[in-house]
Order: sequence, then C-alpha cells, then structure tokens
Amino acid sequence: MDTRRIAETVGSHESAKSNRDDVARNVGQGSKTLQSVVLRVRHRVAHWSLLILAASFVVGAATVSSSRSQTPKPAPAANAPANPQAPASTSTSTSTPAPAQLDRDAILHHLNAVITWYRDVTTKIKPVGLPSDAIYQDNTRELAADAVRLAFQSARAEAAIISGMSKSDKSGANAAAGTPQANGGAQPPQPTQQQNLAQTAARISAQIDDTQTKLDAVNKQIASASRAKQKELLAHRDRLQGLLTLNKALQDTIQKMASFVGGATEGAQGLEGNIDDLAHSVPEVLGNDNAKKSGTAAATAAAAAAPPKPPVAQSSSGLIGQSLALFDQMQTMHQIDQMIDATTKMRATSETLRKPLRDTLVATIQHGRDLANQAQAPAASASASSDTGATSQSTTQEFQAITARFKELASATVPLSQEIVLLDESRTNFQEWQKSIRTESQYELRGLITRVVGLALALAAVFILSEVWRRLTFRYVHEARRRRQFLLMRRFVTGFLIGIVLIMGFVSEFSSLATFAGFVTAGIAVGLQAILLSIAAYFFVVGRYGIRVGDRISIAGVTGDVIDIGLVRFYLMELAGTGIELYPTGRVVMFSNSVLFQAGTPLFKQIPGTEYAWHEVAVSLTPDSNYKLVQDKLSTIVDAIFEKYRSVIENQLGGTERRLEVSLAAPKPESRLQFTDAAGLEFVVRYPVDIRRAAEIDDNVTRSILDSLASTPDLKTSVSGPPKIRAAIKG
Repeated sequence: MDTRRIAETVGSHESAKSNRDDVARNVGQGSKTLQSVVLRVRHRVAHWSLLILAASFVVGAATVSSSRSQTPKPAPAANAPANPQAPASTSTSTSTPAPAQLDRDAILHHLNAVITWYRDVTTKIKPVGLPSDAIYQDNTRELAADAVRLAFQSARAEAAIISGMSKSDKSGANAAAGTPQANGGAQPPQPTQQQNLAQTAARISAQIDDTQTKLDAVNKQIASASRAKQKELLAHRDRLQGLLTLNKALQDTIQKMASFVGGATEGAQGLEGNIDDLAHSVPEVLGNDNAKKSGTAAATAAAAAAPPKPPVAQSSSGLIGQSLALFDQMQTMHQIDQMIDATTKMRATSETLRKPLRDTLVATIQHGRDLANQAQAPAASASASSDTGATSQSTTQEFQAITARFKELASATVPLSQEIVLLDESRTNFQEWQKSIRTESQYELRGLITRVVGLALALAAVFILSEVWRRLTFRYVHEARRRRQFLLMRRFVTGFLIGIVLIMGFVSEFSSLATFAGFVTAGIAVGLQAILLSIAAYFFVVGRYGIRVGDRISIAGVTGDVIDIGLVRFYLMELAGTGIELYPTGRVVMFSNSVLFQAGTPLFKQIPGTEYAWHEVAVSLTPDSNYKLVQDKLSTIVDAIFEKYRSVIENQLGGTERRLEVSLAAPKPESRLQFTDAAGLEFVVRYPVDIRRAAEIDDNVTRSILDSLASTPDLKTSVSGPPKIRAAIKG
C-alpha cells in the first residue's frame, strides 16, 4: 500500500489547521471575543482532521490485513469445491460503492458563487472608522481568500475525478466493442499542442545547457592549447557559439508560441479550462498559482496588489458629525447583515456540492472495512487453500483501488469541508464585527441624545431669559421710547445667544467655521453694504438726540410725524398744507436709516421732550398810527390766550431741562416794532403754540384781534391792513 499520499493528505489538514491558528492569533490581538470563536473553529478543523486520519488508518489496516493474507497456506482439502473461483467470489462479495455523482454545472456554479461572495465581503462593507475595523476587515479578507483557494482546489480535484470517470467509461465502451484498446490495455491520451510545446521547450533548454557546458570547456582548453591546436578549438568554439545562439532564438520563439497557445486554447479545455478562466478573475487570490501555470510575472504583480487599510475616523463632537457617524454605523450593520445572509447561502451551496462526495467517501470507507473483515476471517475449509494466492492477489488489487478512490475523493471533499469551516468562521467574524459596531453605535446614540437634550435645555434657558427680560421691561420701564429700546436689545441678545448655542451644538470644527465665517463676512460686507450702513445708522436714530415715534421732523423736503422706526428704515406720516396749517395727506413716507449719513439731506426735528412751535401775528401800521395802542391791545390778546396752555409748555420745558441737563428760558409771547420794505412800519407778536393745537390757538388769536379791531375805532385806524399769522421758523 502507498500510504505516503494519505499521510500527505493528513499533513495538508495539519497545515490548514496551522493557518487557522495564525488567523486566530491575529484576531486574538484585537478582540478577546474572537479568540473563543477561533478556538471553536480550530476544534472543528481538528475534528475533521481526526476523521480523515481515522479513515486513513482504516484503509491502512485493511492493506496490512491483505498483505498478511498473501502468506502461503496449507494445501487444499479433498472436499474443495470444483469451481476454483468460488473463494474469490466469496471474498469480493461486498458491493463496490457507486462513483460520486458530480455535476459540471454545479462545480462552476459553486466557483461563481464563491467568487461573487468574495467580491461582496471584501468590497461592500464600508468601515465606520473604529480601530477594530482594521482587524475584522483583514480577518474577513484572509478568510474569504482562503475559502476561494480551497474552492478552486476542490474544483480541480473534482475535475480530475470527472476526467477519470470519462476515461474509464470510454475504456469500458472500447472493451465492450472489442477494440484493440480493450485487448491490449488503454492507450495513453494524445498530448495537446501546449504540452508538445512545453516538451520541446524543455528539450531545447537541455540542449542550451549542454552546449554552454561544452563551450566553457573549449574556452578553458584554448587558454592552454598550442597554436596549431588553438585554430581547431577556435573553429569548434565558433560552431558551438552559433548553435547556442540558434537554440536561444528558438527557445524565445517557442516560449512566445506557448504563451499565445496557452491563452488562446484555455477556453477549449473543458472543465479544467473553465476553472482556469475563473481563476484568472481573482488574480489577487490565485495570482501565484496562475503565475506558476502560465510562466508569466504579470499575475504575480497583480497578486501583490493589496487593498488599503481603512482609515481610522476621528470622533466628532458636533451634532451633525455624530448623526452622520451613527448613520454610517447603521448602514454598515445593514451591510454586514446582508453579508451574513450571503455567507449562509454560500455555505448551503458548498454543503450541497459536498454531500455526494461525502456519501461516496463514507461508502468507500465502509467498503474498505468490510473487505478487511473478510480478509481477516479464517478459511472456511482446507479445500480453499488452493485458491489462496489468487484470492490474496485480487484482495490486494481491490484495496489498492479503494485507496486510490479514497485519495481522489478526499482531495475533493477535504477542501470543501475546510471551506465550510471557513464560511462558518467568516459568519462568526461578521457577527462579532456587527456586535462591536452595535456597541459603539449605542454609545454614539447615547451621546447624540445627550447632546440633543443639552441643546434643547440651552435653548429653553435662552427663551426663559428672554421672557423674563420682557416681563421686567414692561414692569419697570414705563417710557415708551426706552421700553422699545430695551425690547430691541432683548431681540439682539436673544438672537446672539441662540446662534451661539446652535453653533456650539452643530459645529465641531471651529477652524473650518472661522475660515467659512471670514468668507461669508467679506461677501456680506460687499453685497449688503447699503443694508449694513442702514443698520449702523439705526443706532444713531435711536440715540440720545435721535428721533422717536411721534416726533415731527422734516427731512429731504418732507415734513411729517414719525410713526415707526425699524432696524433698516423709518416711516413718516406726511403732513402738508398752506401757511402754518399742516394736515395729514394720507401717505406714508419711507426713508432708509442711511439717509442720516447723506450730507445733502439735513434732518430737522423738535428738541427732545418738546412739542411746541413758534408762531407770530403781524400787523402793518399807518405812519400816523398810535403804535402804543396797537402794542397794548395785541400783547394783551396773545397773553390772555397763552395763559390757557402755559402749564403745558412749561411742563415740556421742564422735561427737556431734566433730559438735557441744561437750563432754558421759559417760552412766552414776545412783541416788537420793526420797519419793513414792503409795509413800512410793522408790529409783530411772537408766541409759542402746542403743535397738536396750533390751528385752534391761531383761530382764537385771529378772532380776538378781529373783535378788538371792531370795538376800538382808534385801533382800526392805526392798522393799514389785515393782520397776518405766520410761522416764526421756516422748515
């Protein structure tokens, strides 16, 4: 028996187990949980190895028993059966197991599935940036690559089994037909063109080595030979050199031809050619094997390419960064779920392909055990001793056939079993990876909820502060103008605090924020220049000597009462009329606050705290008039009317003095006599009026003067024309 190959098969299991140990050590450095997983996988691999080893020992024991049965036996007894084949038929009465039912399409489907699975598990999972991702990803890549290698190893072994079965079927058909192959044994298959080229290349390489050796020997002889001998040696060296050059050129040509034929005829080599074509689609896994088969270095270079390590993401403290990180983790867990399902389906595919091989392997082992039990059974009778030699020879041949069949089946079954173990390990690795991401996502979700709650509490505190500010303003600030200023300041402070809270909550990279804010500020300064100027002018408008709602002002040729002051513009209710009487026109005039900075547009307004204006009544006197009578009458009339609203004017003056902290003279009627170009002598009485009651006061003054003129004839003769009431200040 040739048990060395069985030992090599077992040794391959031990090497596979050592590879798993290396993977387990690498994973164990990153996670203690993976150590227990890998230990379970190692026990499973060891279990399979022991099963194969036990099967090998069974076959070995059967072989030893068969060799013992070949020792000389006593002579057959007289009552031996007449049929000399009876003992042989008895020893081989056990049924030979049927060959494994292998499907070419199933093998190719399995390879396509394992390649697709390999592509998915190595490319479709996006690492979330955790330090452990590198360990899990490397482990996933190594396990997937090992699974692909084992799948192709099993596929090639299955292709060899299918090829052997087809050859045996052809031999059986030829034997049934009585062909010379059946009579004289099976003829060796005809070599392919690629094999012929390989043999020719090997033969030419041997000739090149032989010619080079002869050439070196001739060169050594030339150095010590005589002059006459040197001519002959030189001629011989030239011939050898020419032959060497020719052989090298021929070798290059054959190598190019072999490379071309190998690439052109791969697809026409049946199942093995299809397997090789699929192997070329994963050069990063099977690059070394492809390089050995094709003799090129391109596949080796492709195998050297390795995917980059996943970057380790830095933790983000911003709300947006945490949300994106949590979304990436959830997406990665979903991708890992898909890969777990794909791994489960891949395991089912491998299990389906392994089942007929395993059943046939178990039947082969059982057949070997039955045959060993028959070989160890003592001879039934002494008459069977005459056929002992023939029986032993047939038993030995059957044991050899069982051993060869076992090796073929084991070479295809063991890689599939190891592949299933690797798929289980990959699924466990995915589950542990998903568990680590889920744990991290829980921490991330907890931090996100904490940040959202903190953000909500901060905003609530700002709104509470704003409401308290508003209530205190309405309670303790009774002046409308100051109350409006405090409320406006409250808006600014509240908006600023809300902006700070949102920035601190959503943004984590303040350096990027500063750069972005610089560009935004520059753009705002250029694009919103007029608006910014209006906002700056607003603080002058609401200043100490600014304007307020209710003031009567004149600006840009428009006189009106202020009805609203905004952050960017203010509004006037336009007033118009003839003379000193002004009435609302029904129109609202809007001015930008920046109008205050225009040199050609002056602004006229009342002194802060005052609401009175100066009017005057003027009468023209005749040259011989009694001006003292006119002065006494008109001054008395104006003073009498002024006494009715003197207190209002004085209260306004007191408020102005307190606000401006200055001492002002109390406004009162004033009279003067003057010469004019048009009327000659003119008497004028100047008096303050409340701007809200100006028309009423002027009406009282006019009626009182007319009554005095009608009742006093001397006064009427002293006046040359009707009295006139006009504004003392134009604007």
